[in-house]
Amino acid sequence: MTEDDGHAISYKVLRRGTPVRSVDGVQVGTVRRVLENARENIFDGIVIDTREGKRFVDAPEVARVAERAVTLTITADEVSELSVPGGMRRRVEHTPTVRRAKRLGRNLRDRWDRR
Repeated sequence: MTEDDGHAISYKVLRRGTPVRSVDGVQVGTVRRVLENARENIFDGIVIDTREGKRFVDAPEVARVAERAVTLTITADEVSELSVPGGMRRRVEHTPTVRRAKRLGRNLRDRWDRR
């Protein structure tokens, strides 16, 4: 690398918009948000903005988090093959508990309207 990324920092202070570089030195995007397991205080990964849209980078694929850049352990070609974030929201919306809550909400609305 020809550029100095600065000192290594914690993922907790990583700023949105920080450049993300692949292992071969190509800037592949910028940091959109940091994902963590807050209960266990574990870094889960980052969501990055790329030319192709948002991509999820899992924690093992992040080599270094620094002041001025994030370096990945994968190449630029592999970044384009990463998954699009958001699958969890679709799964949660289809869980039995959420379906029951929506159904209950509809029933309460119907009862309210009929009174």
